[in-house]
Amino acid sequence: MVERRPLLTVLTHLTLVLGAGFVALPVWIAFVASTHGPSDFLSGLMPMWPGDRLLENYWQVLSRGESTAGAPPIGLMLVNSTIMALGIAAGKITVSLLSAFAIVYFRFPFRLAAFWIIFLTLMLPVEVRILPTYEVAASLGLLNSYAGLIMPLVASATATFLFRQVFLTIPDELTEAARIDGAGPMKFFRDILLPLSRTNIAALFVILFIYGWNQYLWPLLVTTDASYYTAVMGIQRMVAVPDSEPLWHLIMATAILAMLPPVVVILLMQRLFVQGLIEQEK
Repeated sequence: MVERRPLLTVLTHLTLVLGAGFVALPVWIAFVASTHGPSDFLSGLMPMWPGDRLLENYWQVLSRGESTAGAPPIGLMLVNSTIMALGIAAGKITVSLLSAFAIVYFRFPFRLAAFWIIFLTLMLPVEVRILPTYEVAASLGLLNSYAGLIMPLVASATATFLFRQVFLTIPDELTEAARIDGAGPMKFFRDILLPLSRTNIAALFVILFIYGWNQYLWPLLVTTDASYYTAVMGIQRMVAVPDSEPLWHLIMATAILAMLPPVVVILLMQRLFVQGLIEQEK
């Protein structure tokens, strides 16, 4: 039984409020900066309240972009980032589901060895294998394309491991019942395993979508055409402007808009995301 102490309740809520304020303050500062003009930052004084150029700044980054940095309109970059993030999340989940299904329910030579080889790739992040991956993508003609942004990042040892653990919790009696009813492997996978893994798929989708959205190094290598720039690339190019001061009001407006799609995904899938993280029994 949890004791209810007024002092402890006050301290708990105070801690939560301070933590929320600590997280929200940078977002507020970025929003405020996106509503002012460029001259407001040259004085070195950071305003703390919104200015009068909100519509003008956001319309500029949405319609024209930042020409001095070579960044296209943020709308195009948001579309590219969304396509990339959705493709990576969907591809990782699909490949990992099928891989885990094969490892758990099929008996073939070196099955466990194949799983541990997949698991060991966790020690090889994208940065370690970036050059051979780029060479393969260039050889296949995947540069400056959505396929080049997505396909090299589709495999996921983490998702394969998590789905394998989920499938191992499913009772063997359920598998035997499906076999007696005449269900083939793919019917069992489609009608039983996928519904039982729904919350886990949702939780992984949110994590992998944000992972794909935040990718910077790989898109920087495989895209030289501005029409394939992602939002993260666009922000970096706007900051690193040669021979001139960065236009921080436009950079902050771009950052605020780039933050919205992941927030929307989390809000829409919040319930399934939490269930997928805490659910233990199927």
